[in-house]
Amino acid sequence: MRSERAEWRRASAQLRGKCAQNPNAKLRSLRSALDVRRLAFDVSPLETGDTALTKIIQKAIHLRGPIPFAAFMEHALYHPAHGYYSSGRAALGRGGDYFTSVSVGPIFGRLLAAQFAEMWETLGRPNDFTIVEQGAHGGEFAHDVLSAAQHEHPDFFAALRYRIVEPFRILQQRQGATLAKLADKAEWYSSLDETPAIRGVHFSNELIDAFPVHLVRWTGTEWHERHVTARDSHFAFVDLPLSDPRLAERVRAIPLPLPLGYETEVNLVALDWIETLARKITAGFVLAADYGWPRAEFYVPERTTGTFRCYAQHRIQPSPFLEIGHADLTAHVEWTSLAERAQHCGFTLAGFTDQHHFLTGLLANARGENLVATADARTKRALQTLLHPQHLGMKFQFLCLTKNVAPPASLSGLRFARDFAALGLGVS
Repeated sequence: MRSERAEWRRASAQLRGKCAQNPNAKLRSLRSALDVRRLAFDVSPLETGDTALTKIIQKAIHLRGPIPFAAFMEHALYHPAHGYYSSGRAALGRGGDYFTSVSVGPIFGRLLAAQFAEMWETLGRPNDFTIVEQGAHGGEFAHDVLSAAQHEHPDFFAALRYRIVEPFRILQQRQGATLAKLADKAEWYSSLDETPAIRGVHFSNELIDAFPVHLVRWTGTEWHERHVTARDSHFAFVDLPLSDPRLAERVRAIPLPLPLGYETEVNLVALDWIETLARKITAGFVLAADYGWPRAEFYVPERTTGTFRCYAQHRIQPSPFLEIGHADLTAHVEWTSLAERAQHCGFTLAGFTDQHHFLTGLLANARGENLVATADARTKRALQTLLHPQHLGMKFQFLCLTKNVAPPASLSGLRFARDFAALGLGVS
């Protein structure tokens, strides 16, 4: 392991040195750098991460043969006892593995509370409005939203119920502690299927990127799926035929031509998820915040190694087989397929835009102007981080869907939304 990491560092240092001496070397050196990355991805020793989880995955492979990468990712993130999220090891913020908009500070929840209150108004101010959140981590966003609603939107707060979908007990306990003073407003459910019908909004922030994805590789004539096998003391990738008929259907939507060996991801779980939401929501909204691209940009030929990444302590790990159960595994969202499936399930596309424009829309009224004018220095720095295009403003996008909402559903966050053509709907 140490020798492989040392080799990775030497290759990276050599590439940086070449680029510093001659900027054009970056292009000439890109292929060799990608080859080093692929080598690190293909084979890694079983010496890091959660030992028990590693043995569980090994046993599954020995019993069934090579497993689709999506199954490996499911184990690594969500194994009930040892997964990165389910064990409670996932850590956000400066001292954790990655930043989110929530970890910037309570202003994000405060702004979204105003958007949720507007959604409540749009539905006719019902006395049973529900916010359902998935991917709530430690409950900070729920706390920030409920606190802001209580102090700034009291009528909305009186009608509000907050339901958190959380399958893991350790995270439920953390969320409960965070929401101790607001406990009468919160409820927990172990799955989306168990939640009552939703009249209100389903909100998620960086949930979809953590769904297990299938990795596929283009041979020049057909798609193969990347599976994980165990060889002696190593995990390794092996390319096999596609494991799921639905996967075969989805890869047909990937634009061709593409270079030989092109690798990318397909997120089938996200499509199942949106179908479940369509069954659950009787009237209201889906608001999903995450990072990704529309289909045409997601599958550009130059993105030869896809978007899948492994993160630990804010650093990209060279292989998903290192720090198993201790590292975050993530892939960008391909928004077009998600929006298409949502429309097929009966949702109406209300808007799609980046975080900069979404939050700017929420600030572009008297309440928002007063918030900015009276903000302390810390809040102003947080707003800059959330809004600035070079910070988080252009990193994240918001997709908003509606169901049984009387048109027009004009929301402040969509005031400056991009044209729907940005999603390339109807273009495969």
